[in-house]
Parts: sequence; C-alpha cells; structure tokens
Amino acid sequence: MAVEQQYIELFSQTEAMICKHSASALNAPRARAFADFERLGFPNRKLEDYKYTDVANYFEPDYGLNLNRLDIPVNPYEVFKCDVPNMSTSLYFVVNDTFYNKALPSANLPEGVIVGSLKEVAEQHPELIKKYYAQLAPTDKDAVTAFNTMFAQDGFFCYVPKNTVVDKPIQLVNVLRADVDFMVNRRVLVVLEEGAQVRLLVCDHAMDQVNFLATQVVEVFAGERTVFDWYELEETHTKTVRMSNLYVKQEAHSRVSLNGMTLHNGTTRNMTQVLLAGEHAEIDLSGMAIIDKNQHVDNHTLIDHAVPNGVSHELFKYVLDDQAVGAFSGLVLVRPDAQHTTAQQTNRNLCVTREARMYTKPQLEIYADDVKCSHGATVGQLDENALFYMRARGISEKEARLLLMFAFVNEVVDKVQIEALRNRLHLLVEKRFRGELNKCRGCAICKS
Repeated sequence: MAVEQQYIELFSQTEAMICKHSASALNAPRARAFADFERLGFPNRKLEDYKYTDVANYFEPDYGLNLNRLDIPVNPYEVFKCDVPNMSTSLYFVVNDTFYNKALPSANLPEGVIVGSLKEVAEQHPELIKKYYAQLAPTDKDAVTAFNTMFAQDGFFCYVPKNTVVDKPIQLVNVLRADVDFMVNRRVLVVLEEGAQVRLLVCDHAMDQVNFLATQVVEVFAGERTVFDWYELEETHTKTVRMSNLYVKQEAHSRVSLNGMTLHNGTTRNMTQVLLAGEHAEIDLSGMAIIDKNQHVDNHTLIDHAVPNGVSHELFKYVLDDQAVGAFSGLVLVRPDAQHTTAQQTNRNLCVTREARMYTKPQLEIYADDVKCSHGATVGQLDENALFYMRARGISEKEARLLLMFAFVNEVVDKVQIEALRNRLHLLVEKRFRGELNKCRGCAICKS
C-alpha cells in the first residue's frame, strides 16, 4: 500500500480544501469513495482486468495537483483554433480539470439544454446533479473510479431535455497545461432525457512537455428513444498517462455510438462499460489505436445485455509499430432474460514489427438460448501478397505499406457520422502513418 498511502494522507489532509472548492453534490460521495479506495488500493497486474497495465506504477511519481483551484494563465479560445473545415461546433474547454468559463461560445443552444461547468451546474441545479452524479460509476468496484471521485472538483456537464434535438455538434477540448509534473482528475456527466439527440466530440491535448497523469470518469444516461454519438480523439504526447472510465446506461429504443481514437499518447488505459437496460436498445462501440515507439494502449470493455431484444456491435483495431504494446479485453454479457439479443464483437490487430506486442481477449458469456452472438480476434502482419501485387504495379514498398495500413483502420474512421470530422480524420491518420503528424495542427498548442 506504499503508493496508495501518499494519496490517503493527501486526501485526509486536504479534504476540507477539496470540498470548499467544489459543490455539495460532488462532495457527497467523497467519503464513501475514500473508504473504498482505502480498501481496494490501486489494481496490480495480478488482477486479470489489469494484467497488461501496471496502474500503481504510474501513480508513484510526485505530481502536482491544483486542489486550491488557482487560475491557470491560459485562454484556450485564443491559443486553440480547431482547423477542421466546414465543421461548426459549440466549443468548450476544460483546462486540466477545471471548466473554462471566462469566455464561452455564443452557442444558441435549444431551450432547456444545459452545457457547462459541472461544479457550477451542481450549485445552480443541485437536485439534477444529485440524481445522476456518481450513480453509474461504482467506487466499490474500481479503484481508479474511487480515486477520481475522491479528488474531482469540476468537469463538464451536458443535459438535453425531453424531445430536444441539438443539431450543432458540441466539442469539448481537454487541455493539459503545467510547468511541473502534474495530475488532473476530471469528470464528465451527460444526461439525455426521453427522445433527446446530441453529438459530442471530445479532444485531449497537452500544451507542455512535462509528465501528466489524467484520470477521467464519464457517466452517460441515455433515456428512451435517445440518439447519442460520442467521438473521442486523443492527441497528447509520450509523457502523458491517461486513465479513463466510461459508463453508459441505455433505456428502451435508445441508439448510442461510442468511437474512441488514439493517434498520439504515452500510456492509455480506457475502460468502457455499457448497460443495455431497456428493450430494443442499440450500441455501436468502436475504437482505433495507432501507436509506435514505446507507447501503450489498453482497452477494456463490457457490454451488458440485461433485457431482451438488445443489439450491440463492437469493433476495435490497432496498428502497432516499433516496440509498442497494445491490449484489448472485451466481454459481452447476455443475461438469462436477454432473449433475442444480437451481439457482434471484433478485434483486428496489425503488428508492423516483430518487436510490437498485442494481447487480445474477446469474451462472450451467454445465459440465454435464443440469441445471435459472435466474436473474434486476429493478430497479424501486412499481407505479403497484397504488397507484391501493389509493387508489381509500380507502387513503392513504403507507399504500399502505408496504403495497406490506411485501409486497415478506415473501417473505424468511417463510422464517424460528422462528415467534416470524418474527412479530417482520414487526413490525420494518413499523416500519422507518414510520420508527419506529431500532434494535430492548426493551433498554438500543437506545433505541426
């Protein structure tokens, strides 16, 4: 418990400060989370779910935390200029783990829609936040979730009332900014009432070349007949560690699409849990990772079919170069009452070098007898026959390899429903494979 002890002592000494700079609805679950964290401790590699990511090791260094909520000297609206042509979004920022409210877009959101600081909304609408906050994310089962619940003081909140359609995509940019090694703990809460529709694009960026550790807990409540698209793009740097837990609950006839893409990172551990709680709910869960050097990406997923007539499609693809390490563990659970379930899970992986390592574990647990379920995984290298075919037609070996890798991940990119974003992602992926993209381009944060 050596690593945990420093955080146990830190929380004990600063709990009053943490609560003072947050809101009562966010403070309510802290004591329970603290007790759970003391009991659980950080997961180690002896646990099957964390076999390929040594979580405790990443928390061991001495990080700074902004528990006193000091102002960070940056205006992200001045330094960040998203360069996706023809994509108009309502743009919001979280700097480290604080919602930036000194300047806000003239979003012209539909009546009743609330988008903003989780802390401020919790102060203005405490009953709304109490109803949903920390209700999906169990602190008694996951130590990272418990840790985040202990220390998180702010984050991002999006609420869409009944039968309201938000036509314009909402974009959230998480900016990491610090002069010393730094830790951030942020929350995201999304609530869609019956019949609501919204698309949310989340981008992670780092301004400074220091060591960052970011924990993130996302809770999404999708009511009956809702339509929700979540696109997440990670473009940080090799000194960044990201631990993200995403929890989704879907009611009847809801349609949710989750798409997470890692283009640049250091170490990433994403956990996604989806509960299909209402009949005829549909989930499309996909992800992509392009990693090289000593980068590490670990995706752990659970799709829980709790009721009949649910549909789930899951697709994850990795391209690994140099000494990169990837891991995928996906479980589709079909409970006894979940008859007429349709579930498909696929993981495809491409190791460009013999030194790259990919660990994959697709799983099905089926306790109903009238279902259509399948799963599969492959790990391989580039098709030599395809390379020969392309070279025989005058394409250089380097260009042929790039074209094959580009085609391999296109299936995930093509799931993006925002055309302008989809087109830009195709370009970013191509530049990533060509080694021309260290980060995204078009802003003062990211130097191309």
